[in-house]
Amino acid sequence: MDLTFTPEERAFQQEVRAFLKEKLTPDLKRAHHLTPSVFSDPPVGNRWQKILHAQGWAAPLWPKEYGGTGWSLAQRYIWEIESAAAGAPSVTPMGLRMVGPVIMRFGTQAQKDFYLPRILSAEDYWCQGYSEPGSGSDLASLKTRAVRDGDHYVINGSKIWTTHAHHANRMFALVRTSDEPKKQDGISFILIDMKTPGISVRPILTIGGDHETNQVFFDDVRVPVENRVGAEGQGWSYGKYLLEFERGGAMSSGRLRAILGDVEKLANVYRDGEQPLAATESFALRRSQAEIDIDALEMTELRIMSSLQSGQNPGSVSSSLAKLRNSEIKQALTALAVDVLGQDGLYWEGHRPLYEMNAEPGIPEDALTALPEYLNSRAYTIFGGTSEVQRDIIAKVVIGM
Repeated sequence: MDLTFTPEERAFQQEVRAFLKEKLTPDLKRAHHLTPSVFSDPPVGNRWQKILHAQGWAAPLWPKEYGGTGWSLAQRYIWEIESAAAGAPSVTPMGLRMVGPVIMRFGTQAQKDFYLPRILSAEDYWCQGYSEPGSGSDLASLKTRAVRDGDHYVINGSKIWTTHAHHANRMFALVRTSDEPKKQDGISFILIDMKTPGISVRPILTIGGDHETNQVFFDDVRVPVENRVGAEGQGWSYGKYLLEFERGGAMSSGRLRAILGDVEKLANVYRDGEQPLAATESFALRRSQAEIDIDALEMTELRIMSSLQSGQNPGSVSSSLAKLRNSEIKQALTALAVDVLGQDGLYWEGHRPLYEMNAEPGIPEDALTALPEYLNSRAYTIFGGTSEVQRDIIAKVVIGM
C-alpha cells in the first residue's frame, strides 16, 4: 500500500533508514532470519530492544509520559515497514505490548514507577500465566488459586504453554482469589517474581524442535498483595483488555510482506524443470493471493493504530480480526515456503539456535527455517485465542449472533 508522506515524514523515513543501517548489524539480521520460533530468542530480541531504548525508540505504542516515542500514526507506520524490510528482530511483546498497557491503565503509581522503566530497558523479561492444563480457550475455568494470608497471597496451581518462562524473571498471571456464581468473577491479575521460592518450570518442546513453551508449577508461592493490579476479583476485565493489545497491538503486515519476499527469493532459486518456480502460474496465483491478504490486513492494522493514536484501546472486533488474519496468512506463507522447497522442505536441522551452527547445512541456509517455521506456525491459530474464538467474538459484536 502506498501512502503520501509529508516532507517531515519523508525526513523521518530517512532517519529510520540511517538508524537501521548503522545499528542493525549483520549478525542481528542473520539471527533474526534463522529464528524459526514465534518470538526472538532473548539474547537477540533483548539486545535489539536495548539498542532501541538507547535511541528512545523502544515503545512506539506507549504514551510519551511513560517513555514512549510520541510518534504520529504515519511515523509508527514508517517504523514498522522499514524495520520489517530491513530484517530487524522482533522484541518480546510480553512487556511492551501486553502487561505494560495494563499497568499504565490499572496499576498503582508505585507499580508504574517500578515496572514501566524496567520493561522499557529490557531489565525485566516477562512471561504470561494464562492457560492451564484444563483451561485454554475456556480461560475463565482456571483453577490456579491465590489465598490471602495477611499481606501476601499464597498461590498453588499450574500454568501451561508459558512462552519463555525459562528465560523470564517476571510473570503476569490470572489467578482465582474467590469462588463466585459467575466463573469470570473472582479472578485477579497479579505480578509474580519468577525467583520466588516454590516456582518450578518444566520445558515443553514444540513440534518445530524449539524449547519455547513450558509448564510452570506453583507450590505455596507467596506473593505480596501489593503485586495485584487493580481490584481483587476484577482480573478478568484486565485480562481481556490485555488480550486486545496482544491480538491487535502490533503491525504484522510489514513482517508478513518480508516473509513473502523471502519465499519469492527461494522460488527464484528452486526450479520447475527449465524455469524457476517464481515463473510458474501456480506460484504466481498463491503469491498474488498472499499480497491481497496482506494489503487487507494492513488496512485493519492502520485502523487499530489510529485508535491507539487517539488514546483508545484496539477494540475487540478489530483486534480479533487482525489476530485471525495474521495467523492464517502466516500459515499460508509457511506452507508456500515448504512447497517451494520440494524435497528440501523435509530437511530437518536439529541444532538450536540455528544462527550458532558451525557445520555446513545440507540445504541452502536461507531454506533452513522453512520446515520448523511451518510446524511452529500451526500454533498461530491457537495461542492468544483460537481462530474459532476470534470468529465468535466478531460474530457476536458485528452481527449480534
